[in-house]
Amino acid sequence: MESLAAPDMELEYANPAMMHELRQHLTSWTHDAAAFREAAGSRAQLEVAYGERPRQRLDLFGPQSGARGAAGPVVLFIHGGYWQAMDKSFFSHLAGGPNAHGVTVAVAGYTLCPQVTVAQIVDELRQAVAFLARRFGRPVTVCGHSAGGHLTACMVATDWPAVDAALAADTVSAGLPISGLFELEPLLATSLNERLGLDAAEARRLSPLFWPVRAGTRLVAYVGGNESAEYRRQSRALVARWREAGVTTTAVEAAGESHFTVIAPLADPQSQLTQQLVRLAAS
Repeated sequence: MESLAAPDMELEYANPAMMHELRQHLTSWTHDAAAFREAAGSRAQLEVAYGERPRQRLDLFGPQSGARGAAGPVVLFIHGGYWQAMDKSFFSHLAGGPNAHGVTVAVAGYTLCPQVTVAQIVDELRQAVAFLARRFGRPVTVCGHSAGGHLTACMVATDWPAVDAALAADTVSAGLPISGLFELEPLLATSLNERLGLDAAEARRLSPLFWPVRAGTRLVAYVGGNESAEYRRQSRALVARWREAGVTTTAVEAAGESHFTVIAPLADPQSQLTQQLVRLAAS
């Protein structure tokens, strides 16, 4: 019986059609995000520093008028780009759905590879979470796309009192990674690693799939139904492993959605994705 061929990781994670689709979305993201920032007016606080590096900035979007405002939940959104591209300015409009339900949304920037390592990016996002937890005085729900999905899982599995004894164990009690990368070793065989500079040991160490995670934590892993087999495998693997550790978790494959369309429903207050995030943040 002929064995199945191993997947081509370059095609699974960085195929040319995927990169072409990204370029198609950049124009609309740029327009929609800029329009959202302008319409937000005084609800927006832009370029709020959470660290010393130039890209360590948050854009904060408060809830729409009549919502719970400062007393409501707080969500941190982390953009993707394989830890080496993109910035927060493309994604402001994704705060729109949660804002309509009384959720404050912070959209995070962070320093990119190869200026820093992936491990340093993880530490930067920990700074961002700690900043928000102190500012708002409540737990932070984290949501992120692609590389931001990896960083979301890292935040969920972080031992927060070990980061800062003043932080509660449930500083991040829930997460919603979208098209996340939770096992980094497959990327070693791709061109993406030219700027990441990972070796096998570091890729394993930075894979939240293998991290201990606090029982009772909640996580919903989203992925597009039209994404590559590897992206869908990664979400299923995280949910299966973390469920065994006592995490309340589920995997959702959004029918018909690609790697770049799967995040669009966050701009819609009535979408399933927004509703899932709001429930995680509010519970």
